[in-house]
Amino acid sequence: MLLRVRVTLPDRPGALGQVARTLGVAGADIVQVVVLERLGGRAVDDFTVVWPGASRVERLLAGLAAIPGVQVDGVWRAIGAPVSGGHDAELLAQVAANPADGLATLVDAVPGLLAADWAAAAVVPADWAARSGGEPTVTYASWRAPSPLRLPEVTPLRARPLTGSDGTRYAVAPFGRAGLVLVVARTDDEELPTPAFHVIEVDRVAQLVRAAAVILGDHLDRAETSPIAHAVIEPS
Repeated sequence: MLLRVRVTLPDRPGALGQVARTLGVAGADIVQVVVLERLGGRAVDDFTVVWPGASRVERLLAGLAAIPGVQVDGVWRAIGAPVSGGHDAELLAQVAANPADGLATLVDAVPGLLAADWAAAAVVPADWAARSGGEPTVTYASWRAPSPLRLPEVTPLRARPLTGSDGTRYAVAPFGRAGLVLVVARTDDEELPTPAFHVIEVDRVAQLVRAAAVILGDHLDRAETSPIAHAVIEPS
């Protein structure tokens, strides 16, 4: 089983090595380490590890919690190892190569880039914020999106992380035209404490969305005419 482990630790020599050793002793095989943040003497790191399916994650969490100054921000299942920003450029090139399917290409690819469960593009009616209009219309959803699809309250439209009433973690980013917004989700698990999307991850989604909006242009305006479903708005 592939897991992503997010840890906040002291930004000092030896701290990273201590976490890595603890992961190894617990039985985790480290695949990749990504530094998300270094600020104020603290660092936030994502470890992607291969974890024996028969072993309980509590053993891993207990080992990390025993390290002075270390805090486990979350653990969640990952489909693959996190990928670098170079893949973002490759994705945008694919979007540009076939703009007619560019929105679907973006939505399908983003979960893999962020070790998320699913993503969806939805159109928000102009009067939705005033609660006089209807529900958001989903124009495209990735293959692992649930049905019926529940979306968090995304207005006002700005890039930010959100947490749903059921514990699902979201990152949302508007395209800046046609009321279109991208929603990326990590589903909460009773056994695994899923972390919120980090500001670096939200910024990455926002940059991808802004670049895709420039590339796709009028193709986004036509997204509203091809809905696939109406989303259910989660209660606030």
